[in-house]
Amino acid sequence: QVDRYLYHLRLSDDVLLDVMARFQAEMVKGLGRDTNPTAAVKMLPSFVRSLPDGSEKGDFLAVDLGGSQFRAHQVKVFADGKQSSQLESKFYPTPKEVTQGSGAELFDYIADCLSDFMETKNLKHKKLPLGFTFSFPCKQTKLEEGVLLAWTKHFRVRGVQDTDVVSSLRKALQKHKANVDVLALVNDTVGTMMTCGYDDQRCEVGLIIGTGTNACYMEEMRHISLVEGDEGRMCINTEWGAFGDDGALEDLRTEFDRELDLGSLNPGKQLFEKMISSLYLGELVRLILLKMTKEGLLFNGKVSTALLTKGKIEMKHMSAMEKDKEGLSNTKEILTDLNLFPSEEDCVAVQHVCTIVSFRSANLCAAALAAILTRLRENKKLLRMRTTVGIDGGLYKTHPKYAKRLHKAVRRLVPTCDVRFLLSAGGSGRGAAVVTAVAHRLAARRRRIDAALAPFLLPLAVLREVKDRMRAELEYGLKRETQAKATVKMLPTYVCGTPDGTGKFLALDLGGTNFRVLLVKIKSGRRRSVQMYNKIFAIPLEIMQGTGEELFDHIVQCIADFLEYMGIKGARLPLGFTFSFPCRQASIDKGTLVGWTKGFKATDCEGEDVVDMLREAIRRRNEFDLDIVAVVNDTVGTMMTCGYEDPNCEIGLIAGTGSNVCYMEDMKNIEILEGNEGKMCINTEWGAFGDNGCIDHIRTKYDREVDEGSLNPGKQRYEKMTSGMYLGEIVRQILIDLTKQGLLFRGQISESLRKRGIFETKFLSQIESDRLALLQVRRILQQLGLDSTCDDSIIVKEVCGVVSTRAARLCGAGLAAVLEKKRENQGVERLQITVGADGTLYKLHPHFSRVLQETVKELAPQCDVTFMLSEDGSGKGAALITAVAKRLHNVGQK
Repeated sequence: QVDRYLYHLRLSDDVLLDVMARFQAEMVKGLGRDTNPTAAVKMLPSFVRSLPDGSEKGDFLAVDLGGSQFRAHQVKVFADGKQSSQLESKFYPTPKEVTQGSGAELFDYIADCLSDFMETKNLKHKKLPLGFTFSFPCKQTKLEEGVLLAWTKHFRVRGVQDTDVVSSLRKALQKHKANVDVLALVNDTVGTMMTCGYDDQRCEVGLIIGTGTNACYMEEMRHISLVEGDEGRMCINTEWGAFGDDGALEDLRTEFDRELDLGSLNPGKQLFEKMISSLYLGELVRLILLKMTKEGLLFNGKVSTALLTKGKIEMKHMSAMEKDKEGLSNTKEILTDLNLFPSEEDCVAVQHVCTIVSFRSANLCAAALAAILTRLRENKKLLRMRTTVGIDGGLYKTHPKYAKRLHKAVRRLVPTCDVRFLLSAGGSGRGAAVVTAVAHRLAARRRRIDAALAPFLLPLAVLREVKDRMRAELEYGLKRETQAKATVKMLPTYVCGTPDGTGKFLALDLGGTNFRVLLVKIKSGRRRSVQMYNKIFAIPLEIMQGTGEELFDHIVQCIADFLEYMGIKGARLPLGFTFSFPCRQASIDKGTLVGWTKGFKATDCEGEDVVDMLREAIRRRNEFDLDIVAVVNDTVGTMMTCGYEDPNCEIGLIAGTGSNVCYMEDMKNIEILEGNEGKMCINTEWGAFGDNGCIDHIRTKYDREVDEGSLNPGKQRYEKMTSGMYLGEIVRQILIDLTKQGLLFRGQISESLRKRGIFETKFLSQIESDRLALLQVRRILQQLGLDSTCDDSIIVKEVCGVVSTRAARLCGAGLAAVLEKKRENQGVERLQITVGADGTLYKLHPHFSRVLQETVKELAPQCDVTFMLSEDGSGKGAALITAVAKRLHNVGQK
């Protein structure tokens, strides 16, 4: 009979899955900037961005306002590796005149109680950080600020709504001369999650099911459009008690729910809370029993005064009635006390009503919690997730069967989540102290990380100085008397013409760990085009660092394979050799290697003509002959490739494994060459800028470590701060330093992170492109054997960002010096010019090219620069230069 009567209170799993889907939709609505104002579930950002990691330590105070008592706590947190803490508390009543009085009275009372507590504990002389647990819906814009949206739980304090409760508390504390620093405002739900998170690092959900009900969880920042930034996570206080205030649960609310709501202090508000929290369940039971009695189904139809009195049946009565063994005798005793004189059947029926009401509460709570768990799992892109829910509240703790019912329902609704429920020890007070301890740790860590990274943040004045020094070095390299001592060598390339010419050309491209051979077919005239065929060959480390003869024999072996592959072994084709190392050229087909860079160390090459070495290797093989017409730097090739498309292109930039620039200089300025007519391309070899110590003041200790551990210590200092070959190694050095300081990876350096070169520059591009919950960062760090938290991942991304940004800005400063020189050469107010750019860093890094271009704009404001991405500059460019050289050679012969 009772079952039939209370049919609408029984919810099937299909209904619960539907509730779960509705709550998921509400979460999305609450997180969206545009939809939040109309959302019932407010999804309030808590500005708690990090869970405890066990390194927190110190003495903290916490105050806790939200229930029938006000509590003050002292929490000692020990970083002893055992996650231990010590809690001492004192309870103070919250009289009705305080909970229903004015804001000034409330905060004076809190300050008064805290002062008394500090006196008792002899803490007056210490300045301690304080966490404030304030268990009412607040809108926060930072961790230590919160504007009260509305009072709940019978609190009705005047003049507090829409004001910042932290500043009110601070004023009251100042008045009482309490030596306290309020660091964090925390909801009790967040406090619960943090307390449990201190004991179990898998805990990322907090649940309160007691007088009130609420849940919080760690959400991805990229989904919280209410807060700036999309990196990492933040705890969201769902304020789920208001779920259904917009009618979303109307079909599930019964006549009893409606009656209870109408008689409450806040009709139409907190409808979900009114269906599941202990503050209302006893009243719901009373209303059901009253109606059943009036209809003659209970107590022979006799309605006692107790049944007519609001609040007469409480949660403690329900808990007592639902106990397994003594439940029926308890029921009889409770009903007798209410002057109801029940029969045996009445007791069974009333017990059944209590069971159905509390069962519905547990099921609805489980459905909303299942929605949160599903969202967490989907955010992490996991098929199956292990997690912990930190839980607190009288209903969960004191009701004999509630916890078991809730656990079973959650496991049925989300079989893909392995959930551990962890009861909060010390609850929201300890949680507030833990939040404060985490905030304290993060603030201290932030200061130390900022100090470590500060030398990388080059202000505009420093970049201008770099530009001016680069400009001076360019001039030294061009002048006859200073060229020999100049670090920026300003090597003439003997490339004087613009690309034209027709024919088939071979091009070789040596500049990194791969070597390419290309066949390039060039057509000029109106239907001009460039067709290319190429093959890539690896250069093993033992050949890069073996003898010169072995290196050039390997190159010729690769050429032979390519000619065979293309079926052109018999043809004597003109060849252009892109050789991306500093060479001193005496003509376009002679290049003496000044010094190896980029990891090459082949012996007996420096000071030798690389064209002669290539010719000798071809002769040694004695299988084919080639006409080596031009030796070309990759930077020059890049400029020529872009110049083929845009005649305004007079600068070539490479930002990849190495870093370099070339540009068309007026012959009259190149003192080391005869002749004043026309222009010639100068290969600056700017990677050696600073080898004379002129930029030592901006080099960090990490740059020095990278330099000292390199193959060429003291050489190519600018390149070592700006090129892809070294950026990953700079990042690795910083990560090791921060880990040694205990600021990363819990102070644990993995063996692989100790290996030089393990942190590749491509990782910077991947990490800085990562928009997906830092999953890419975590994956890369896992490959390096590093067990990273979300916070660690954010710091690693930040380190990568400062290193690559500095590289791009330094590169921009150097380029601005070249642009200013070009502008003065032309004697114009404004320079219109195109820069041909190539290199993996420029092309593949998500921010490098943008930052470089912005820096150029700031430092060379009178230059209108078009940046043109080179399509295969080093290969195609070599062929184009070969075509020019061949044409000029033929003209010369005629």
